Amino acid sequence: MNIDYIREDIPYYGNKIFLNSAGSSLMPSSVVEKINNYLQKEQEIGGYYLADSRLEEIADFYQQAAKLIGENPHNIAFTHDATDAYIKALTSIDFKPDDVIITTDDDYASNQIQFISIKKRFGIQVFRMKNLENGDLDTADFERLVEMYHPKLVAVSHVPTNSGLVQNAEAVGEICQREEIIYLVDACQSVGQFDVRVSELKCDFLSVTGRKFLRGPRGTGFLYVSDRMLNEGYAPLMIDGGGAIWKDENHYDVLPTAQRFETWEKPYALVVGLTEAFRYANELGMKNIETQNQILMNRLRDNLSNISEVTQYDQGSKKCNILTFRKEGLSLQTIKEKLEQNNVFFSVSNREWGVIDYKKKEIDGTIRLSPHYFNTLVEMDRVAEIIADI
Repeated sequence: MNIDYIREDIPYYGNKIFLNSAGSSLMPSSVVEKINNYLQKEQEIGGYYLADSRLEEIADFYQQAAKLIGENPHNIAFTHDATDAYIKALTSIDFKPDDVIITTDDDYASNQIQFISIKKRFGIQVFRMKNLENGDLDTADFERLVEMYHPKLVAVSHVPTNSGLVQNAEAVGEICQREEIIYLVDACQSVGQFDVRVSELKCDFLSVTGRKFLRGPRGTGFLYVSDRMLNEGYAPLMIDGGGAIWKDENHYDVLPTAQRFETWEKPYALVVGLTEAFRYANELGMKNIETQNQILMNRLRDNLSNISEVTQYDQGSKKCNILTFRKEGLSLQTIKEKLEQNNVFFSVSNREWGVIDYKKKEIDGTIRLSPHYFNTLVEMDRVAEIIADI
């Protein structure tokens, strides 16, 4: 990894320490250039003419996204964000009263809200598998729940928003595949920061965002849909001319590919920008990115572990490039102000983003640091010094 070369692709980085890639990361220059060039041309000749003249470039979106997760282009749909992808997957499932969803305590807040909404509207039941003492998923408890309730859907966030925990989505996928249960994985915090293979997750749906570790533009994402779901006719409840063809007064045919989950209107400038972000990551190599991220994160965790007043709140046998912490005797506001004064970019993860997790930890929020491969070891040392001095 040529970090100097990579940093040259972020022309406005300056003297800041950017540790918020789990929120919205910094786009490479080539991504911004693709977006701007497309918009300029759209201004000249209009959106319809331009899209028609760039069909090959637009089609490359599916190729690059598929390469990223080791799948096929026909399994990929563009979405406007990870939540858009997630909702489309959920609405494709014909829930009936008393159907069961099994999820986790650490699933994404937006997903938990959607489960509550479905529960209220359709009368389904929601059960959450237990965690082991170290924070890992209790797969034995999951198997017990599967045997008891025969769920319609299992949904797991690969990495929650409020913690560096990496959930064992692969083990859950093994069980779901064996029992032929629909399996939905939220990978908005994992794809882009470490190598994610759908073949290992064994999921039916995978939702991804562009703005986080993939370093793409906001308002973009994609949905992976398995061949099983496509062959069995799954499609979003609210479908339009982008995903289906109106054949006669009372009939339409869905597209044969995952593009049935798309709407007709798309922000094509952002599509080509996100495609460039995929290409950028694919050319660097996700395994190389994962290795560099581990080096940075080991340094940061070790540094903060040496500050006695700092408590890190990330659990699990596997952790990623999200670190949540507090410092004894200091409010979140005090830490926030000090980091901002030193030009450190970060997030505050409040209780509403991890209600169950933070209730267990008996806290109301944390400071969240999320470095990425374009960061340096010097920055990991410097931010530790700043935190030590607060």
